[in-house]
Amino acid sequence: MDSLWRHAAKLSNQVASKVQQQFLGGSSENLESITDEAGFYRHQKLEDLYTSTRTAKRFQRDIVRCIEGYIASSSKQVEIGKTLSENSYKYGKENPCTSGDILARAALSFGKARSQMEKERLNLMKTIGIHVTEPLRTIVKGAPLEDARHLYQRYDKILHETEAQAIEVSRRQMRVKETPGNSDNILKLETAEAKLDELKSNMEILGKEAYASMTSVEAQQQRHTLERLVSMVLSEQTYHRNVLQILDQLRPEMVSEFESVNASFKIADNSTLPSYEEANETLSSQSVDVITNVMEYFLGEVIQSYQAESEVELNLSKGDFVVVRKVSKNGWAEGECKGKAGWFPCGFIEKRDNVLASKVY
Repeated sequence: MDSLWRHAAKLSNQVASKVQQQFLGGSSENLESITDEAGFYRHQKLEDLYTSTRTAKRFQRDIVRCIEGYIASSSKQVEIGKTLSENSYKYGKENPCTSGDILARAALSFGKARSQMEKERLNLMKTIGIHVTEPLRTIVKGAPLEDARHLYQRYDKILHETEAQAIEVSRRQMRVKETPGNSDNILKLETAEAKLDELKSNMEILGKEAYASMTSVEAQQQRHTLERLVSMVLSEQTYHRNVLQILDQLRPEMVSEFESVNASFKIADNSTLPSYEEANETLSSQSVDVITNVMEYFLGEVIQSYQAESEVELNLSKGDFVVVRKVSKNGWAEGECKGKAGWFPCGFIEKRDNVLASKVY
């Protein structure tokens, strides 16, 4: 008889163990057994909401980290840009070149424009820091999200308690069936069923609260994150528009200076220096094709320095005056300056009708 009771108890424990494993497995069938259809649907939605809000939180945190890195790297670029601006401005002010101030003017314009562009970059970093990074960081660490997640965790805890209590009720029901009429087992079953009903009620209430809270947080995350991204796009659009406007104003100035330089060197670049024999021929022996214009001597002022590249050429310094004796078709002229004679490009001098006596060498 005792062996029969022990065998029955063993079977009871095995069944109870299987039931417990079945309930704690987290299957949909187990959940449906302790809640109604609405509760089952709400539970599924809560799991989706928990995953969604967690993913959104990570995305917001990634945005904050990336913007912080972007601001850090941009700060270094601003320092480099400021150095370039200061160096350009310094060169333009000092103007160390003696052959003209074209590069100096261009350097000044470039330095000022670069300084304005770096200010725009600083404004961009300040704007996205205030309107993007800080709001997102507040949302990531904000109370609504933490409160909603805490509610979900409480709901999940009471859900497991309800599942465990359902297992306990099942075990008590089996005991009652095994020992019909046992008042003690019946009382324990009634107590377990009452506790299960209480847990179900609490789970229902907490599930609704967690669902409402998680839904609100998800909507807030979606809306606010999108707003921050739009704000960042608009800020960058404003930055690039302002930089483009600065460059549009700078470009004509730079191109104009560049064209001035090209104009000064155009004749020299496109001409060919006369041969040694041509340079030393007398007027009577020069051909008509080489010498196109034999004119009276005239005085020319050097408007741009020229460095001689051969023994038949003449060194010129800006401000010097040259007695021009002949002009060749290919754009070269022959004359005398400071007691030395030679050839030089015509584009480096301008004819002067009246010159102070002190300027004539």
